[in-house]
Amino acid sequence: MPRPLSVWLLAIRLPSLTAAVVPVLAGTALAADETFRPGLFVLALLGSMALQAGTNLVNDVYDHEFGVDTAVSLGPSGVIQRGLLSARAVLAGGLIAFAIGGALGLTIVAFVGWQVLPLGVASVLAGYAYTAPPLKLAYRALGELTVFVFMGPVIVMGAAYVQLEAWTWEAFLASLPVALLVSAILHANNLRDIEGDRATGKRTLASLAGRPAADAELAVLVLGAFAAVIVLVATGAAPPTGLVALVALPGALRLLSRLRLSRDARSLNRILLGTVGAHLLFGVLWALGFALDVWID
Repeated sequence: MPRPLSVWLLAIRLPSLTAAVVPVLAGTALAADETFRPGLFVLALLGSMALQAGTNLVNDVYDHEFGVDTAVSLGPSGVIQRGLLSARAVLAGGLIAFAIGGALGLTIVAFVGWQVLPLGVASVLAGYAYTAPPLKLAYRALGELTVFVFMGPVIVMGAAYVQLEAWTWEAFLASLPVALLVSAILHANNLRDIEGDRATGKRTLASLAGRPAADAELAVLVLGAFAAVIVLVATGAAPPTGLVALVALPGALRLLSRLRLSRDARSLNRILLGTVGAHLLFGVLWALGFALDVWID
């Protein structure tokens, strides 16, 4: 039997938490020309990761309960199906993760004011309602939209506000490429699970559209992120150094070229992992572009 810590790290899907790290890095970096408050950055980073961990745990519980995740599914952590943790324990872990994220958020509020509180409350509710009844957002083809909003503008703008104590259009615009790519991660996940989702009545954009339309949507989300970078730099909404994010484009193009040849769940799972990597590389470079602009000045 794996050690308890290893089981919980598996349960929260530790590698997936990069999706919560990237928007905090981006929001913090674009505010770096004004100030940098390292303590608040750490609180925002840990809070974002805690909320995603909670979402992952609750997601595993209800996908198991609704029959979407089984012992042969590639997507979930598998701790429930393998008997490593009970569904009740995983749900409790999810609620504790949300509580930790909420406590970190309240600590931030104590330093920067109530203005970020609505974002934090909405994030917790969205994380829980993503798969939990009665809303079950992921089951109503609203998964990509939810992820786009809360792991794009909400986190990026929130991280920037923590540093600046001001809402800015720059932060909103800078969040859009990040939001497109994190939505691509979820869509790649749903691409892999089309057959299983259809069999259990789970409605996602991918299961409703089927292939090749769902393939085209993934391409739009991925390439749209890079197109957004070019537009933002060309219009002056992002610094020229932001173009460093285009270094991630060749890898993204190779990923999309492999998508056409991917037919079974395992090959599509590799597409999902590649999309996670593309989001991480892009996000780090996008944040670096804003930081470079400060250093050059």
